[in-house]
Amino acid sequence: MRLKDKVAVVTGGGRGLGRSICLDLAREGSSVVVSDIDVQSAKKVAREIKEIGSEALAIRTDVVSEKEVNTLMEAAAEDSGRVDILVNNAGICWVGKVEEMSEQDWDRVMAVNLKGTFLCSKAVIRFMKRRGWGRIVNMASAAGKTGGLLVGANYSVSKAGVICLTKSLAKELAPYGITVNAVAPGLIDTDMTKSFPKGAVASTLKSLPLGRMGSSEDVARAVLFLISEDAGYITGEILDVNGGMVMD
Repeated sequence: MRLKDKVAVVTGGGRGLGRSICLDLAREGSSVVVSDIDVQSAKKVAREIKEIGSEALAIRTDVVSEKEVNTLMEAAAEDSGRVDILVNNAGICWVGKVEEMSEQDWDRVMAVNLKGTFLCSKAVIRFMKRRGWGRIVNMASAAGKTGGLLVGANYSVSKAGVICLTKSLAKELAPYGITVNAVAPGLIDTDMTKSFPKGAVASTLKSLPLGRMGSSEDVARAVLFLISEDAGYITGEILDVNGGMVMD
């Protein structure tokens, strides 16, 4: 098991991509702190992890609150004094045109997707520096590279910010043995994509070289690679998982 004795925190771990990431980490031997604003969904995933045979803890966290984020990291480190892995997966999506978007719509998406990634990353750094090793993986998006056709501009801009934050953190933390990378999914079969117009989804799928939606497992495997020692010489990378939607 590649992650035996490691402690991981996954935000937004209660469903969808987050759940798949949590389970993959557990299968590789990591203890997993499942963080979600919906604590019942987090507890359900924690039970699934324990059935696999790994340790798990469910914690309700609003990633927009620095106080709650700091409490999350302290709780994760309580037993062992360490947090080795952070997956910043918590995020929300808004669908619509700029002229329909309120100031509150803009602020909420930016707060959860970008500020939340910043706060969680900031809070975990001291634990990783202490051991001279760490892995941070952020959830970006193809929309953050191209501007989204199926999502609002607030979502696209927030994910572009995540991409830039990833590169900035990678440069800052490399001297301490901490790598920081991001995964940029395209069209993935999750609850989020179910809110997209079906005609637009079908049209997008026709343009994809691989011709299908991705699965949450496709994304989780990419995250697991970036966390593993196989990616030990990779930092500041934005790994596309999009069926060929974006090639760069």
